Amino acid sequence: MILVGVDGSKAGLDAVGWAVREAGLRGTGLRVVHVMPEWAFGMPEDVPHADVGRWMRDGAAETLTQAVERARQEGRPVEVESRLLPGDPRLGLIEAAREAELLVVGSHGLGGFRGMLLGSVALGVAGHTPCPVAVVRALPAAPGGRVLVGVDGSPGGGDALDLAFAEASLRGAELHAVHAWSGPVIEGSPRLLASAEEAEGDERRVLAEALAGRRERHPEVEVVAQAVHGHPVEVLKEASADADLLVVGSRGRGDLSGLLLGSVSHSLLHHAACPLVIVPPRRERG
Repeated sequence: MILVGVDGSKAGLDAVGWAVREAGLRGTGLRVVHVMPEWAFGMPEDVPHADVGRWMRDGAAETLTQAVERARQEGRPVEVESRLLPGDPRLGLIEAAREAELLVVGSHGLGGFRGMLLGSVALGVAGHTPCPVAVVRALPAAPGGRVLVGVDGSPGGGDALDLAFAEASLRGAELHAVHAWSGPVIEGSPRLLASAEEAEGDERRVLAEALAGRRERHPEVEVVAQAVHGHPVEVLKEASADADLLVVGSRGRGDLSGLLLGSVSHSLLHHAACPLVIVPPRRERG
């Protein structure tokens, strides 16, 4: 089951459209969820200001109705259900995601202010859920047939690569696997140049080892592998401009073990030019 969080915003409805198409590809159902304040969720009718609670519940119900209608407009053979939940939107979605294989959210919500790069809910759930999180940013005008994945050689990066291969297979798309590193390229003496060349060779091996075996398991997926000297965020941001989907791990090999969200995935949440899926390490899933 795919879970999508909505709040009545256009970004939320865009997320619903993307999520129902994803559910169709996976052959699974879609659950549309709206989370509202707990005090209004169960407010009795015989208390002061009960009309405020009723107004909020009516608005929440309308939000879900619009979202379900948006899902059905896609014309996909997907079972769609809706749920209204009480509590904080971030905590509510994190808890609800325990039953999902993917959580989808929009990049901006109604609570965001003009100029905010990423909504607080999207930022609050990424890296905290037991399942991958898709943040639906700028949607491609038309599918380009390319899935982009960031490769870093970490265990979590391997989980992201597995999901990216699966997505490329479902979409009949080319998989563009990119490994970027930002260590210095040293020029000068032959010895230092040799060290730089050795470093580049090491990074290319990281990419080759990450892909080893996965290509054989997915012979139907055409793979383009690229090792690039450059900052991973800038390289992946640029490459995402003509991609249908970008997939990254929640933490890379350079991040501290205690971090819930790595620096690269955190930056791409703000700057990716296409929908982004952040994949937590498999060992952390519930």
